Amino acid sequence: MSNTKIVVLHLKEIIYTVLFAGLGILLIILLVVMFMNKGGDDTDSTTDAKYIPGVYNSTFVLSDTSLNLEVVLDKDHINSIRIVNIDDAVSTFYPLVEPSLEKIAAQLYEGTDIDNIEVTDSSKYTETFLVNAIKATLAKAEISDSTEHSDIQ
Repeated sequence: MSNTKIVVLHLKEIIYTVLFAGLGILLIILLVVMFMNKGGDDTDSTTDAKYIPGVYNSTFVLSDTSLNLEVVLDKDHINSIRIVNIDDAVSTFYPLVEPSLEKIAAQLYEGTDIDNIEVTDSSKYTETFLVNAIKATLAKAEISDSTEHSDIQ
């Protein structure tokens, strides 16, 4: 006689086994993907960045009035530049401040470097004054070697 064995498999057990095996494989793939770059190269997003993102302010004085310059930055470009507390008296006494700031801001939004800003002859001194104020504000946000190392540690 032959030794024939009959094996009974329930469909419910097969489905559970396949389901748990699939979840186990998915978990292993997820863990491999999560920890794959753990000990690899230390490429940090700040190495490509020019600025530390945020809102930066600096104060400059026109005659007796102090004005706050606000610069909003992403990691690689300038989002907005504006004078926060400019009142009508300053606008009246210094009518070139706002249009000059708009001209400078338009150039910076297009990606022009702060050192390559074109200054018009009609408002040369006002634009130079504003460019220097923007440079002082951007200096607060620039990434230096010491900031990169402090972020990594």
